[in-house]
Amino acid sequence: MKRHEYNTAVGAHSNQLFGYALKFLRNQEDAEDIVQDVLEKLWINRKKVEFVKAKSWMYTTAHNAMINLINRKQRIQFPGSDRLPENVKKPVDLFESKQVVDRALSILPPIQKSIILLRDLEGYTYDEIGEILALSPSQVKVYLFRARNKIKKQLKGLTELV
Repeated sequence: MKRHEYNTAVGAHSNQLFGYALKFLRNQEDAEDIVQDVLEKLWINRKKVEFVKAKSWMYTTAHNAMINLINRKQRIQFPGSDRLPENVKKPVDLFESKQVVDRALSILPPIQKSIILLRDLEGYTYDEIGEILALSPSQVKVYLFRARNKIKKQLKGLTELV
């Protein structure tokens, strides 16, 4: 990949990549870091990455980096991090649609969460998702089916509470 091809790939895909990372991580700083790392790795590996495959390479690299970040954060537990300070009131649980969707997505394993985000929110095809996540299109369909079923069960439980 030449310099102008790199710039074209970055210009064409960095905003969508940031949106994907932000939806996955729900943290702007972490999403920005992931995108920056992906762009740096793309520059370093520009001679190995073909221009036509740059998009899937970037999403695959971002997905792997996000999984690693989540695993690192889960291993680190700060004492007392689950408690709020005494002077901070606990927020009221409001079941707005965005919160419901975030809650439903949070119960999914990372691979299913990625597939839901890429398919339903970003609009990628099964083949494109398979290329990004190194899965066959049939595996993508199975994971998507299972993820949607989990979300349906989660949402059904919420409607029964009301």
